[in-house]
Amino acid sequence: MINEIKQDAQARMEKSLEALKSHISKIRTGRAQPSLLDGLQVEYYGSPTPLRQVANVVAEDARTLAVNVFDKSLIGAVEKAILTSDLGLNPSSAGTTIRVPLPPLTEERRRDLIKIVKSEGEQGKIAVRNVRRDANDQIKALLKDKEISENEQHKAEEEIQKLTDSYVKKVDEVLAAKEKELLDF
Repeated sequence: MINEIKQDAQARMEKSLEALKSHISKIRTGRAQPSLLDGLQVEYYGSPTPLRQVANVVAEDARTLAVNVFDKSLIGAVEKAILTSDLGLNPSSAGTTIRVPLPPLTEERRRDLIKIVKSEGEQGKIAVRNVRRDANDQIKALLKDKEISENEQHKAEEEIQKLTDSYVKKVDEVLAAKEKELLDF
């Protein structure tokens, strides 16, 4: 029973780490990355649709993304979605291709992005700690129901704490890598 709780906690911590990586991958560095536009929704026949389903996004060069829209009637909607996003991008269309030039990052903007990354990292750590709390609550419930002894409870809580510490360290490593990436460009 304790092993199931630990495995569940580890799986949930791993998902939290993956969610963090996904969130901060959308925070742009100096390079053009197609994943930058992953979160955008386009109005398609009255319903919001992910950009990836209506267009192909590729990095044309280090500073430009090219968005090839499948349906010509959607060009205006895709342009509007990119323009109104909080990414600060200015698209320009040429036929069925929309070019999105990425402006160079200023030092001030880099500092702002690092603050955002740190905030996301703190949310990731909170998610990991919430998983720890849930696992410890499950273990305490087993103790209360007299399914395990106090020694087993303490041992299991120590193991879960070690697991939590390792995932918090992984979160810190992901953050450090992203900060370095933001500062290096």
